Amino acid sequence: QVQLVESGGGLVRTGGSLRLSCAASGSTFSVLAMGWIRQSPGKEREFVAAINWSGTNTAYSDYVKGRFTISRDNAQNTEYLQMTSLPLEDTAVYYCAMRNHGRETMSTSGYLYWGPGTQVTVSS
Repeated sequence: QVQLVESGGGLVRTGGSLRLSCAASGSTFSVLAMGWIRQSPGKEREFVAAINWSGTNTAYSDYVKGRFTISRDNAQNTEYLQMTSLPLEDTAVYYCAMRNHGRETMSTSGYLYWGPGTQVTVSS
């Protein structure tokens, strides 16, 4: 059974930066694609970023492209999301998710395992 645990969320000022981490249990991390999805109050879950099994391919939503960077360390079973230039609108719960496939996807329904989420709050 795969378990995903996010960390690194918190309170940050507009224009600031945060780095989220996602630690995965199990032996399949290095062969499966990963992603970050977020959800704001009253809104549906929204795709943020995705990375393929090897880290050679990434995908971003148009809103975060150029500001966020997704990466992974297969030796550490860990995924990261570096977030910069944060506006108020990036406030959300950020979820780490794992596919049952090695190729990345921008579809929020393409993920099999989910972490409990970490809150990111951007304040002015």
